[in-house]
Amino acid sequence: MADFPDAHRQLSSIGLALVLLGPGQKIVQANPAAEQFFSQSLRRLRGFSLTELIHFKDNRLIARLQDSETPISARDINVIVAGLGPKRLDITVAPIIDEPGWQMVTLQDASGAEALGNDGGGAEDVVLRAPEILAHEIKNPLSGIKGAAQLLARKLGEKDRALTSLIAEEVDRIARLIDEMQALSSRTVAPVDACNLHEAVRRAREVLDAAGKGEAIAEEFDPSIPPVLASRDGLLQVLINLLSNAVEACQNVRGPKVIVRTRFSSGIQLSAATPGAKPVRLPIELRVSDNGPGIDPAMVDHIFEPFVTTKKTGQGLGLALVRKLVRDMNGRIVHERDEAGGWTHFRLHLPLAPDAGTPEKGKASR
Repeated sequence: MADFPDAHRQLSSIGLALVLLGPGQKIVQANPAAEQFFSQSLRRLRGFSLTELIHFKDNRLIARLQDSETPISARDINVIVAGLGPKRLDITVAPIIDEPGWQMVTLQDASGAEALGNDGGGAEDVVLRAPEILAHEIKNPLSGIKGAAQLLARKLGEKDRALTSLIAEEVDRIARLIDEMQALSSRTVAPVDACNLHEAVRRAREVLDAAGKGEAIAEEFDPSIPPVLASRDGLLQVLINLLSNAVEACQNVRGPKVIVRTRFSSGIQLSAATPGAKPVRLPIELRVSDNGPGIDPAMVDHIFEPFVTTKKTGQGLGLALVRKLVRDMNGRIVHERDEAGGWTHFRLHLPLAPDAGTPEKGKASR
């Protein structure tokens, strides 16, 4: 068998700019594509820190870059490259396994690419590019997971097959969500239809129960809630994210509690995007509450933005994705903190499905 080319030749053959950072984020090695990207030789690049060569406009991203143990994947980032001026970059940063302080960085000029989901140029739009980056890497192992679940189902009894069916169905749902997110742009959104909100909550709970995260969750449902107008997969993703975050937020307190509540909430409406059109009424409220310590007050105003997270291993994309999915359903999501009661609330407001009717007097939850 012929010997494989050594690692140096392999990296030199990659058309993507690769930079190896040592402790202090100093450039130690760079492949030819990186030399071309910076228009400088490795001899000149070596010893510079990444932030000396690339000026990042987002301070939160700079802070995450400086944490050498945190992986990062971001697209369409506005930067200024030394000697080259403004650019839009796709960037990934990965810690080197078993080498504290060392990082591998990839850089790609995205200035010519069309950004997805532009609703005003906000930083949260970066989240829309994540599925495009990861689609191939995620979908391939998903197929393997589904196949393994189907093989296991043949060897299990009827009682245990429910779990393998859940795995296979969740694989399909995630694959559909990736497909939808790849197709999203400022003018296209996932299709919406009549959805039973309580069924969506219970499906989300099944997913969390299977992961061992659902024990603390309690339900306070108004049974008279009619169907809402939403994307089925998008709504399920929103609920899984909110409930999972709530469970994690209170896991270290005594007597952890998560309550998911539904009710009618009259008077809430969303301004119409089309001039002259009527505002969209949002009479249905779903509230996810947890008795955890709450979010750092310094971060409260930014929790729905990409790369904002209190989790050591998190990417800070979950709530940014939640807000995007909710907006696509003509809904609204807000965060509140009740310091006196010791509760954190996320309130999701959604429109009624067409012909769902209006609630009768006296049926609204109090």
